[in-house]
Amino acid sequence: MNQDTLFHADGVLCDIHVSSKKQLFQEMSSKLLGMTAFEGIDIACRDIVSAASERERLGSTGVGTGVALPHARLEGVDHVHAVFARLDTALDYDAIDERPVDLVALLIAPIDAGGAHLRALAKVSRMLRREDMRARLRAAPNAESLFTILTENQAADTAA
Repeated sequence: MNQDTLFHADGVLCDIHVSSKKQLFQEMSSKLLGMTAFEGIDIACRDIVSAASERERLGSTGVGTGVALPHARLEGVDHVHAVFARLDTALDYDAIDERPVDLVALLIAPIDAGGAHLRALAKVSRMLRREDMRARLRAAPNAESLFTILTENQAADTAA
């Protein structure tokens, strides 16, 4: 599997129902731990939830326009991993624009992956900043369609 590929088909959640950030982080962490790309990594769901929650205490990762980019660095992670979720109902997330969030990309990186972590965050941020991309993700009928949209963008970014 190509490590340059940020999103994977088994790392996309479609129309999940959550009522808190903690529940969101738990759902996304469970998905991450079940991904093929995460096999062999000895990290518990609570470790990811705790790291993402700790980062959130430093300042909200709700970047506006219904998008959140929670992220954390953890010991034992081999490279940057991502999970994408579209929520069935937008969640109050303390975003910078005070709007609720319905599109979330959780990134987990190695503790020493400063540059790779920042590049992955920037890449996802650029993608989700685009109004047309957010509209397509919100209109997608299922997880497969979400994955296709996310990876079409990755292919375009790689070619650029």
